Amino acid sequence: MDYFPLFADLKGRPVLVVGAGHVALRKIRLLLRCGAVVRIAAGRLHPKVAALHGAGRVEWAARAFSPELLDTAFLAVAATDDSDLNERVFQAAQSRRLLVNTVDDPARCNFIFPSIIDRNPIQIAISSGGKAPVLARLLRERLEALLPQGLGVMAQIAGQWRGRVKARLGSTTQRRRFWERLFVSAAFRRLAESRRSREAGQLVWRYLAGEQPQSGEVALVGAGPGDAGLLTLKGLQRIQEADVVLYDALVSDAVLDLVRRDADKICVGKRAGGSSVPQEETNRLLVRHARAGKRVVRLKGGDPFVFGRGGEELEALREAGIPFEVVPGITAALGAAAYAGIPLTHRDHAHGAMFITGHRKIDAEVPDWPALAQNRQTLVVYMGTIKAAELSRELIAHGRAASTPAAVISCGTLPHQQVFSGSLAELPELAAQAAQPALLVIGETVALRQDLAWFGGQPDRQDEQGCRYVQPQPAAAAGQAA
Repeated sequence: MDYFPLFADLKGRPVLVVGAGHVALRKIRLLLRCGAVVRIAAGRLHPKVAALHGAGRVEWAARAFSPELLDTAFLAVAATDDSDLNERVFQAAQSRRLLVNTVDDPARCNFIFPSIIDRNPIQIAISSGGKAPVLARLLRERLEALLPQGLGVMAQIAGQWRGRVKARLGSTTQRRRFWERLFVSAAFRRLAESRRSREAGQLVWRYLAGEQPQSGEVALVGAGPGDAGLLTLKGLQRIQEADVVLYDALVSDAVLDLVRRDADKICVGKRAGGSSVPQEETNRLLVRHARAGKRVVRLKGGDPFVFGRGGEELEALREAGIPFEVVPGITAALGAAAYAGIPLTHRDHAHGAMFITGHRKIDAEVPDWPALAQNRQTLVVYMGTIKAAELSRELIAHGRAASTPAAVISCGTLPHQQVFSGSLAELPELAAQAAQPALLVIGETVALRQDLAWFGGQPDRQDEQGCRYVQPQPAAAAGQAA
């Protein structure tokens, strides 16, 4: 072990920073967050350092470094681009047995600034001993994605109750088991993340009084349109905490690979024209597993509240008395259109966007075709390939120009994404070429794709019928990714 990890209390302690440029600014901000009294020795100040000085947050102790400035310092930081000056600071600090850090120069450091995850009062520090700072930063980013934002609030509440827990539970083993049960409680985590400290404290008291939770919880999580990189941080945390995951057919394999390996994964997918699990059965499964005390995730493609029946499922949970939360996801209209290079709005072409579904209840009202056919708006149709002919016919009949640009995005955001583009009149032919799942986009902004397409290896090209499409990957590669 090259360095001994140590957390220092800098509140009210003087720290001398030599230099006041961009690099020094990063260290100064970090020191201020720790409550240090920052004193600066520099000929001139970076504008943002000058603003801190003007606000009285830092002291401009001297225009030039002199060793005597270290006599009252608790720590020293050398952050200049002058190697000789940095060496003088280092040697002067060494002679005073003072801890000193020379930025980006491990040979002139007897302490280093680690990469920090701050969930105050929980702190995690990562260091490579100055050998690979970029690697340490990447590790920090990975851990940031896994750690709940409410972790610090959980620790603060625990600190408030620690004495009472110790007084009530005599043995170390009892206390350890109590805290473990509390910290893995989905209800406690949810209250902490929403900063509902009073309710969280009431939950601690119920646990301390011996009350057992009657049920687990359900998290309704949006998985996004397919690319696992579009899953939100909170969505990732929930699927890695879950005991049971009920997922849709539209959730990609890449997202499912992120689910905790020992979790039970149950497919309750629905596909138009194919086999599906009745909605009532899905609701029953959610309630059953939650009542068994399990952490349940209902994982839906896109966003659960955009044509995902999320509201229906929450109504069933509410009726059964099951606590729940919702983690939104990037809906297909946003993700697939962005990956296809199609803006949904544009000041010169579309003043709004409308999302509709082509799959309606049998007794549903007839669509408001005049509203859907308005010019200067982008129409996005979910599950619309089967209704493409009707959409094209009715929109044109109600005033939309037959030449209006249109596109069908197949398997949006995935490596085998395909985009078939043409006109509204050609929409049925475009839809017939597209693999499922597919999204229809109609409006003037579709034409911007010719210049804005960025995802995928091949540009649009035109076939003999005038339909333009993105060259797909070889069949084998597409099959592997599907």
